[in-house]
Amino acid sequence: MEYNVHTLHNGIRLLHVPSASAISHACIIINSGSRDEDEKQMGLAHFIEHLIFKRTEKRNTNQILTRLESIGADLNAYTTKEYTCIHASFLNPYLDRTLELFNDIVFHSVFPEDEMDKEKGVILDEITSYLDQPEEAINDDFEDQLFAGHSFGRNILGTPETVNSLTRNDILKFIKKNYKTDEIVVAVIGNYPLNKLVKIGSKHFESVPANLTLKNRVAPIQNPAQKNVVHKQISQAHVMMGTQTYSLHHPYKAGLLLLNNMLGGTGMSSILNLQIREKYGIAYTIESNYSPLSDTGIFALYFGTDKEKVDKAFQLIHKEFKKIKDNPLTEIQLQKAKNKFIGQIALGEENRIGLIISMAKSLIDYNKIDDLETVFNKIRAVTVTDMANISNEVLDESKLSSLTFYPTEN
Repeated sequence: MEYNVHTLHNGIRLLHVPSASAISHACIIINSGSRDEDEKQMGLAHFIEHLIFKRTEKRNTNQILTRLESIGADLNAYTTKEYTCIHASFLNPYLDRTLELFNDIVFHSVFPEDEMDKEKGVILDEITSYLDQPEEAINDDFEDQLFAGHSFGRNILGTPETVNSLTRNDILKFIKKNYKTDEIVVAVIGNYPLNKLVKIGSKHFESVPANLTLKNRVAPIQNPAQKNVVHKQISQAHVMMGTQTYSLHHPYKAGLLLLNNMLGGTGMSSILNLQIREKYGIAYTIESNYSPLSDTGIFALYFGTDKEKVDKAFQLIHKEFKKIKDNPLTEIQLQKAKNKFIGQIALGEENRIGLIISMAKSLIDYNKIDDLETVFNKIRAVTVTDMANISNEVLDESKLSSLTFYPTEN
């Protein structure tokens, strides 16, 4: 896919992706997330993401929220362990309005105390709601188990105690320390010539003061595998299993993405879904996921089942893992897996907002963006030997941690 990158004097990069559609999508990605928080400030990055919609130097909350919605556009944001993202979808004539609002909320929010107090209440409700969903809560608890002692293991939402303790000064210090202008990308996919995006982008972001301070991110260590059971007042057992694994920059990343897709990725024909759910009726939901991060990665699978079936599910999963390790893929099997995965990626390109966000992240992570054919070639280059090595390393039972939420006896 065609794209252009223009770097402003302060280091902010403008990513331009031409498209013939009448609908445009834009995002601003900041290479800063929950991993950059101090332990006593858990939830701070997510708290900031909430507060930027509350008041700026020239707009109140209502004016911020209606600025794009009044012309039928969509505005939203999210926080991850490594990124903060604000994104919007809008009709082509409103590019200037959208980028101006991005600038206003990211660089000119004032974080008033009264809004902070109200938003703390909103986030506390969000935490309570989240904890009421064990299939969601177990994911964060499992990551805390995998990354014990490291910021990767902390809940993005924070805890009631840490959220209540956050101050305006905490916010300002965090932004100054972590919102590096050379790690910010403003990306747009739309029907505009490059010079128009550069002109509008420069108008709104060239004046942002340069912030090139060095970050001090510490890579996590590999903790020993643990198998933990937590009893809860729930009706169904929920289980996570997995390990720390390859980072964004590891040569086996493409291979593990492919293996994960085979095991429990998108679609109903994954190995685990066919063997555990369809053949034995053990679990209504069983899925796996591989999340590569800048200096580590997470491979994990989740399933929910009746408490009487937990042990059987573990046995069947390890049986499938053993089959994969003991019986390397044939060239024909590997080719089928590649064709499926490549087709899914190609279809995913239709999600324009997801595409532009993915491209912006790639620019931050790799300082380049691979076109679709390059991505496909990396998948095609994965060998049978690669898959055997990856399977034996990642699916090693001695290295797999697990966390089970087990229903208590009534």
